[in-house]
Amino acid sequence: MVAEKGTISINTENIFPIIKKFLYSDHEIFLRELVSNAVDATQKLKKLASMGEFNGELGDLTVKVSVDKEAKTITISDKGIGMSAEEIKKYINQIAFSGAKEFLEKYKDTQDTNQIIGQFGLGFYSAFMVAQNVEIITKSFRDEPAARWICDGSTEFEITEAEKADRGTDIILHIAPDSEEFLENFRINQILEKYAKFLPVEIEFDGKVINNPNPIWTKSPAELTEEDYKNFYKELYPFSEEPLFWIHLNVDYPFNLTGVLYFPKIKKDFQLNREKVQLYSRQVFITDDVKDVVPEFLQMLHGVIDSPDIPLNVSRSYLQADSNVKKINSHITKKVADKLQELFRQDRKGFEEKWESVGIFVKYGIISDDKFYDRAKEFTLLKNVDSQYFTLDEYREKVQANQHDKDDKAVFLYANDANQQDAFITSAKKRGYDVLIMDSPLDAHFINAIESKLEKVTFKRVDSDSIEKLIDKGLAMESVLNDEEKKQVEELFKEVAGANTVQLESLPTDEMPVTIIQPEFMRRWKDMSRISGQNDMFGMMPMGNNVVINTNHALIDKLLKTTDADAQKQLAKQLYDLALLAQGMLSGSDLTRFVERTVAAL
Repeated sequence: MVAEKGTISINTENIFPIIKKFLYSDHEIFLRELVSNAVDATQKLKKLASMGEFNGELGDLTVKVSVDKEAKTITISDKGIGMSAEEIKKYINQIAFSGAKEFLEKYKDTQDTNQIIGQFGLGFYSAFMVAQNVEIITKSFRDEPAARWICDGSTEFEITEAEKADRGTDIILHIAPDSEEFLENFRINQILEKYAKFLPVEIEFDGKVINNPNPIWTKSPAELTEEDYKNFYKELYPFSEEPLFWIHLNVDYPFNLTGVLYFPKIKKDFQLNREKVQLYSRQVFITDDVKDVVPEFLQMLHGVIDSPDIPLNVSRSYLQADSNVKKINSHITKKVADKLQELFRQDRKGFEEKWESVGIFVKYGIISDDKFYDRAKEFTLLKNVDSQYFTLDEYREKVQANQHDKDDKAVFLYANDANQQDAFITSAKKRGYDVLIMDSPLDAHFINAIESKLEKVTFKRVDSDSIEKLIDKGLAMESVLNDEEKKQVEELFKEVAGANTVQLESLPTDEMPVTIIQPEFMRRWKDMSRISGQNDMFGMMPMGNNVVINTNHALIDKLLKTTDADAQKQLAKQLYDLALLAQGMLSGSDLTRFVERTVAAL
């Protein structure tokens, strides 16, 4: 071969700075691209062998990555199809002419071409983000001389004949001074662990194979056991608890989609922790930011999705929205809903046991996706303070007779802290009312969503009003106090209640003498602001309370009959503090003083 010099065929000499600075989001991507190209070349050879176009021995096809710290080089070696000098000129010197794309076009009517990774022909040039010189030594699988290509990142290259006995390609990066971090073994291992963990050809680094070329999502569900799924979960998330269950995605029309999505156990104090679902394209890791592909409410799932039909930009780092992305998003939503419905129907008790975690996804889905509600309403559960579960229809039927107000609205009472609101729950139960427990961080939003979907249903927190007004049946009890006595009681409690609003009500004698409530809309808005992380005008306002005085209670009568002004004020203060205690609003020194006063009174 005669030595040859030439100029890379590009439209502008500024292409390399653009590639180095802007095309790729992170310099570490160079290794993903070069290893992917090596896998690509290997897969092409396997394809040609399966078609009878290559009759030689395949041999060991492991792709090898090595670092020479002293020579300041990184080498990526494969035993794939290799290139001739003419192919180097065609595929390397003409930027954006993708060999993989041409190969796919040539063999588009045959099977199993999905493993060919490259799309744009630009991946090789990511090497210049970290290398001051890049060298290729390659020998084609055809009987042609080996060739050597070298370029220093300018538009000039040199191509000569080379000594290479075996088929395949070595890419040698002479690392630039500002990129010597990549000469550290731990750094290379970190990058390979991230991007090459499931590449379909074995990748060897530092003497060991670092990837699993046959992850479970590439297999048929019929081949896999429950243990296989659990082991793969441990491989992905070694420090997580066992998942609740999983969904195996396996679609080939009208788009190609495979993967396994796991439902993790979620605690009540969960964070909206996304970046747990990993997106791959033909087993190459792309991103864990899957907001367009996976519906928002399912981004807390764990697992992997893989699709060659999700369009990527030329850096393979960012998704580009199109109709396939929307179809995949809808398909995932449907598969999740179908799985949940199947679990609910087949094993309701088991489904109820998982509800604490599953309910987060279902509620989030109902809040964020109207179509999901249509699928989920059958298996959306409500839990009462006695740990009984009901579907929405079952619960409405349960409270139909007793929990309707004067406007014929079904009133769903709920508590968000059963211990703190125990006095109010007890009061409701004395009336034969049922009380739900709604203590998830999402419940304020969920309640709003359900109220908008169910006709003539309203939710009220059990401590948001007096017992008579929680479910207002239009019946008013008479007060045993006259107007003058009412005014006296009101003035007395205004003095001890500070800025809170005092309201007098005629309640049954067995209800508490003083109750502290906060209107439902104020409580709910406060809860919604907290989960949204917003300090809007309601979040920043002091949340005033209403102090409800039961004018029919014997202690209010005793208060009026107390002639000593100081003693009268002290009793009023005790009753007010008792109400604070019932709401969990009394603590520290105030609680100590309350106990001391109570002991003294005894």
